[in-house]
Amino acid sequence: MNRMIKPAFVIMASLAVLAPAFGAETAGAKGIEPNITDVAKKVFPSVVRVEVQNHMRRVATGVVIEKGGYIVTTALISPREGKITITTSEGKNIDAEFLGFDTETQLALLRAKDAGLPALALGKAADLAPGSWVCVVGVSPERTATVTQGIVSSVAEDKLRLNVWVTPGSSGGPVVDADGRMVGLLRGIYMDEKPVVFQFRDREQSGSGVVFSSRAEAPSSGMALAVPVDIVKDISAQIKEKGKVERGWLGVGIGQNEKGQTQIGAIDPDSPAELAKLQAGDIVLKIGDRDVSSPEVLAAEIRKKKPGQDVTLKIDRDGKPLNVKVKLGEMAENEALREMDVRFPGFFGPDAPMPGTAPRAVSPDKAPRPDSPRPLVPMTPEWSYETRKYIGVYCGELNRELAEHFGVKDGTGLIVSKLTEGGPAEKAKLKVGDVITKVDGKRVESANDLIDLVQAKEKGAKIKLEILRDKKAMTIDVEVSEEESSGLFDSGDFQGFLESWQGYTDAFKNELKKWQSEGMPELRQNLKKISPKALLKRI
Repeated sequence: MNRMIKPAFVIMASLAVLAPAFGAETAGAKGIEPNITDVAKKVFPSVVRVEVQNHMRRVATGVVIEKGGYIVTTALISPREGKITITTSEGKNIDAEFLGFDTETQLALLRAKDAGLPALALGKAADLAPGSWVCVVGVSPERTATVTQGIVSSVAEDKLRLNVWVTPGSSGGPVVDADGRMVGLLRGIYMDEKPVVFQFRDREQSGSGVVFSSRAEAPSSGMALAVPVDIVKDISAQIKEKGKVERGWLGVGIGQNEKGQTQIGAIDPDSPAELAKLQAGDIVLKIGDRDVSSPEVLAAEIRKKKPGQDVTLKIDRDGKPLNVKVKLGEMAENEALREMDVRFPGFFGPDAPMPGTAPRAVSPDKAPRPDSPRPLVPMTPEWSYETRKYIGVYCGELNRELAEHFGVKDGTGLIVSKLTEGGPAEKAKLKVGDVITKVDGKRVESANDLIDLVQAKEKGAKIKLEILRDKKAMTIDVEVSEEESSGLFDSGDFQGFLESWQGYTDAFKNELKKWQSEGMPELRQNLKKISPKALLKRI
């Protein structure tokens, strides 16, 4: 059943303009400059609300990029098996199918079953310069259409930094120029070149952001990051044709040495790097004609290449310069997905498909999957809304080296760092220091694996935890409980929202201080016990 929402306005910063509710007319809205209104009228018919739902609900914005119902959006909606529904600007609900995603750019491609949706006109990112006017069109989780305006802060080959306000739910929305042409796709809030994600714990999560910094804690930010339209077109075309994006794989672990140089720390067996006779300790100076100023530069260059493509690396080996020619293999999407899971905990659970195969060299065709180290990190609390299931346990993620240290023989696991006093897990005799390896027979390697399995249970049901205690295997049954909350955000109670938000930020600061004083020293001690190879960036 289609729903039309009554017009609603939200007060934002001076540069932000909130349009009427999604599906309502924008013409004649007071306070909106005529040129912005004209741009919005051009763009809105091609902008959709994307909702993915199984036992979790995820919301983002999408844009029709090509006739035939092809919609590009953020990969943070999560490539899960579940129902995908898009809502048009007219309030029409349409089923859509998931075609594929790219973890490097965090873009996903969908196809709506109604092929009559109008595609948005595409511009050129090359026409942009610092100071160029742009606006971002999105859809909020409350189905409210949003338009925010600003300027381009900087233009790079693979990213646009924007001085524009980002509203919750806008990730995946188009960045357009004054003619209403798409010049980029919004990834999210700019924070150390990573989008930050706003999570609603009423089974709804949406792609936008909360930024935590020394200056402010706020549910949106004045800086944003976007993918240039040329890259969006290329990624979409590859997914449309092959269902994935093929990226190069070298088969090394890299890091920075004490001089700040990019150094190879490990070589994967039967990898392109091994075939090319690269060695641990080699310092990479150039890839092709480009200087390698950091491990991130080398990783980006390798991942831009295609499997089978030849690259020349200029290296320093024991003080002697060498040129090494390497034929790249194929990077496995499941390894990139693991990286994305660590960067965005809570978005990729056990039912998320792992597309792609193990990474492989072009020759020979056998190659084991490279290790994907996972850091032990403090778990930040999530916003509760209405009800949620819980067992009263806080966990940290183990990388492979730490997992071996705690006796895990296959995969990694979760280490119990804290128990809720009087909670179900404590009553079941779970202890701090226990390592959870499986839940109901399913392996868990990230905190959201455990969260999703618990949330899928009914109140009062038993959940089976397979654990290691002092390296000895045990099984513990824990009863799933349910707790209620008034919720962090209620559009009808803004004062309540502010009070709840302040309470959350205070709690976050306290947890952060506690972890810095207690958890950080423990982490440093654990890191001293593991091999430096576990901390290398894999490419």
